[in-house]
Amino acid sequence: MGVRKDLKRAKKRTASADRAQVEVTRDANGVVCEARTPVLAPATTTGSTADLPFTNAAEAPDAVVVRRRERGGWRPVTAAAFAREVTAVAKGLIAAGLEPGGRVAVMSRTRYEWTLLDFAIWAAGGLSVPVYPTSSPEQIEWIVRDSATRFVVVETAENAAAVATGTAGHPAPPHIWQLDAGAVAELTDGGRDIPDEDVTKRRTAMTPDSVATICYTSGTTGRPKGCVLTHANLYAEAANTVELLHPVFKEVTGEQASTLLFLPLAHILGRTLQISCLLARIELGHFPSIRPDELRPALREFRPTFLVGVPYLFEKIHGTGRATAERIGRGASFDRAHRVGVRFGERHLDRFLGRGKGPGPGLRAAWALYDLLVYRRIRKEIGGRTRYAISGGSPLDRELSLFFYAAGIMIYEGYGLTETTAAATIVPPLRPRPGTVGLPVPGTAVRIADDGEVLIKGGIVFGAYWNDPAATDAVLSGEWFATGDLGSLDEDGYLTITGRKKDILVTTGGKNVSPAVLEDRLRSRPPVGQCVVVGDNRPYVAALISLDREDLAHWLYVRGMPADTPMAELVHDPRLRADVQKVVDHANQAVSRAESIRAFTLVEGEFTEENGLLTPSLKIKRHAALQAYAEQVEALYASGR
Repeated sequence: MGVRKDLKRAKKRTASADRAQVEVTRDANGVVCEARTPVLAPATTTGSTADLPFTNAAEAPDAVVVRRRERGGWRPVTAAAFAREVTAVAKGLIAAGLEPGGRVAVMSRTRYEWTLLDFAIWAAGGLSVPVYPTSSPEQIEWIVRDSATRFVVVETAENAAAVATGTAGHPAPPHIWQLDAGAVAELTDGGRDIPDEDVTKRRTAMTPDSVATICYTSGTTGRPKGCVLTHANLYAEAANTVELLHPVFKEVTGEQASTLLFLPLAHILGRTLQISCLLARIELGHFPSIRPDELRPALREFRPTFLVGVPYLFEKIHGTGRATAERIGRGASFDRAHRVGVRFGERHLDRFLGRGKGPGPGLRAAWALYDLLVYRRIRKEIGGRTRYAISGGSPLDRELSLFFYAAGIMIYEGYGLTETTAAATIVPPLRPRPGTVGLPVPGTAVRIADDGEVLIKGGIVFGAYWNDPAATDAVLSGEWFATGDLGSLDEDGYLTITGRKKDILVTTGGKNVSPAVLEDRLRSRPPVGQCVVVGDNRPYVAALISLDREDLAHWLYVRGMPADTPMAELVHDPRLRADVQKVVDHANQAVSRAESIRAFTLVEGEFTEENGLLTPSLKIKRHAALQAYAEQVEALYASGR
């Protein structure tokens, strides 16, 4: 069905299958230490990202480039209409006093106006400074002051109040516009007397080397650092990923590509996705939430052909499927469907990649049964047309990837950072390898340092941290960027990330343990919400585990327990602890016995942005979590197990 037929058909088309031929280098011991992929989209020598809406309007004025969410559905916005709106808002910014090179901060959830503002700021010659809508007044104060931002566009009155509070002590607080109070109309009206030629003059004065944006990292420790990204960086990322992915996806499906963007646009992955879509004229929609219960209805309405998300999304889709089955007494059937899907996906991919015979008759029959009972419902949950997805942010559990493959949805993993303008590696079309984060993006090289650190070079790598030469020098050595992540390259140049260099735990027995491997697997299964693996300078590895609110509500429901059962009582419930132990056992399968989790404690409460334990990109602030749960950590080792 679906994606597997696509792969079988497309495999015959070698021009598509061989679009990313990686070159590998081996060290003196014959181990692959470097991989590079030749560029597919040569670096541009003129213009900037700001030109995209206007190029589209000139070449395909009637093409639908965006679908705008409104009451009653999704209104199409043509290339010509979008370019007109960009011009109108850019004129308003010029009238308000934005100078070439001036900074405009945007603090909003993902919505149409975010993309409109991004291109309008560039068209007016400015730089955009994204701010997470959940940022505190203190965080806002630092970003606005450090970047010398004079203008801020926010979404809500609460956002406006946070900016006003944070910048009240500044000599010249920024001017604030509020989207919910008509910011776009206000800017459009304010710029009516500015000639269109003024926008054209500013836009065409920019070059690939012009700074496009200052993206402040959400950082797990310390103050955020502003990554300076140029239009050349953005183009290198967008153009090469489009050249790699879009022709193949379009060729094998025969459909107009479309996607619903729900990742935060303050994060670089969301930003580059919107640029890629405009570059390839892929229909783009916006949705302000990644919460599955809110997102699912929008996916069913928009019906995207592909998605870009984070592991959390795919984990929740899978978890919701199991919870639904369990509510009607078919939890065991879903578990069998999961096991069948993993085996079927493994063997089908082995055959596709020339490594095995593929599924036997019995496994094919079991797959066909569960496609009727389970897998088609998974496809329906995300709109019914989605055949491909890209997952980034953290590793996706391999079994989960194989399950979705069996359900007809190929998930391509990628890896990158703000400093690499989003993806530095991605699994190429027609050469899937679940469990890895793929090959270098075309035009990029990946090297593994002697200590295992991942180094990256290419047009996607940023040039500096804003106002911080010391921090820049610490991570940029010549042309190579030191990521701080640990990884390895296989024989074909596929990268696997094994953890963060600074997070390595060393037990008193001298064992080095990367907590990321365990934490990613723990989070992939209900009822675990967030977790922190501990063990530095301790005799063994242990874990702090919080419970997912929705998973816990479901757990109580199917056992007939009151929804308001106190957490203080639940964390000691032997049945709940037994279910969590199964998840711990799953995590431990990925490591040696010496690295495995020997003890865990269930903690009350959640890890959230609001309580300072999560970054906006859903990464654990390890130091803050260990401080918040210091007593629980000590208790884990008090028994001397």
